[in-house]
Amino acid sequence: MKRPAAEEGAPESDVYPGARPPRLAPRIVGHAAALAEMLNAYRSGRLAHAWLIAGPEGIGKATLAWAFARFVFAYPDPRTAPDRLDIGQDHPAARQLAAHAHPDFALLRRELNPKGKGFFTQIRVDDVRAAQGVFRLAPAFGGYRVALVDAADDLNRESVNALLKTIEEPPPRALVLIVAHRPGRLPPTVRSRCRRLTLEPLSPGEVEEVVRGQGPPWSELAPDRLADAAARCGGSVREALRRLDPESADVGAAIDALTGRLPGVDWRAALRLADRFAGSGGAEAHERFVLAVYDWLAARARSGRGATPERLQAVAELWDRLRGSAREVEALNIDRKTHTLALLQEIAERARRL
Repeated sequence: MKRPAAEEGAPESDVYPGARPPRLAPRIVGHAAALAEMLNAYRSGRLAHAWLIAGPEGIGKATLAWAFARFVFAYPDPRTAPDRLDIGQDHPAARQLAAHAHPDFALLRRELNPKGKGFFTQIRVDDVRAAQGVFRLAPAFGGYRVALVDAADDLNRESVNALLKTIEEPPPRALVLIVAHRPGRLPPTVRSRCRRLTLEPLSPGEVEEVVRGQGPPWSELAPDRLADAAARCGGSVREALRRLDPESADVGAAIDALTGRLPGVDWRAALRLADRFAGSGGAEAHERFVLAVYDWLAARARSGRGATPERLQAVAELWDRLRGSAREVEALNIDRKTHTLALLQEIAERARRL
């Protein structure tokens, strides 16, 4: 679903197509405990230099990180900071961040590939090193210098190691905000040096509020349709938008039906779905399928049936296999249909062996 042409800007890797970027969200919905924890830490002068903001994709982690960056820039002296995080979009700090023009801020995310179509598949080590430049300069406004990583799931081994150097030896008044959908994939050396903040999925009512707040065309949806998507999205606004988007709703239903049968596979349905992943328009749908398999694996690991050492080892091996192959699909231009069918075949074979 597309926003009006007048509101469209350059594509951004951390934004669902047609939705408002997290940096432009007018307010935070939900997560009151997380807000209070960050505010208390800042106002008391005990702010950790690195925060790992964890939780499922699409629940508002990046929105919270951007809001906290605005707050820190708006109130460089913690002693004068209020007990509310809301900063109007007309504040100078908010305007600078919205325009990617704040001199004390660096954003780390997958960038557009100038030599190809779409975005780079990872946050490259050169991107991390360039962003670290913000910490080598004196603060322009005498407050904190902030780097925001959105998301850590896109870091590769080299870029993680480069980021670790900043976290291990932070300069004075440095703040690193790390958004992570699956924090367990980060090495312990990173996790142990961050203050962890785990966000919970939003309630259906909160999801509806966020979607309505996106403005047209999302705010013009029929109430019953929005309520149904909010009830079935698992507390993720991104998933709700996918379910509401006419271009992906039927694909989402097919993914739900296919992953709902795992480890059994309906191969006719799998072939039909894999056909939709082919070509330039299938990247978003394929990503959604990969995330659905991740969720299935996570549920498998938590269930009583997955508690034996053999099953846990099988889940871990599949997790590593999925993680590596999903990156290879884009990095090596591997056919998404082939990847999908091979992954389902591997799941089915491992299930038979167990």
